[in-house]
Amino acid sequence: MYLEHVNLVVSDVEEMLAFYKAAFPHWAIRSEGEGEWYGKPRRWLHFGDTKYYIAISDNGVGENRNLEGHQTGLAHFAYVTDNIDTIIVRLQNAGYQIAKPGADNPFRRNVYFIDPAGFEIEFVQYLSDIPTERNNDL
Repeated sequence: MYLEHVNLVVSDVEEMLAFYKAAFPHWAIRSEGEGEWYGKPRRWLHFGDTKYYIAISDNGVGENRNLEGHQTGLAHFAYVTDNIDTIIVRLQNAGYQIAKPGADNPFRRNVYFIDPAGFEIEFVQYLSDIPTERNNDL
């Protein structure tokens, strides 16, 4: 079993695509369309590769949760990479800044960015294949 996708409701699909295209230049729009969600029209698309993707729908209302607060909701989601420096450079070159540096840990490197809809995204590069090292809290 594995996580195939997350579904994000946003106010601007194009802004989201710009961020995720910078992070994942090898991904593409897999499918897209228009529909209705509980009486409200929406545009939707699936952006990813042949195995994983992000579902993005527009017509979202309001602000995302305060990431510094304690409200119920999504804290962040993470992507594993083999080269975190490349991700950082691509996102910074596209105009996105690091929101939080990751913890100083000998077994992993990580960094957090905030996407245009206000979701916190972690990128992590593991430096060990041993689960107890990868997941420690040093």
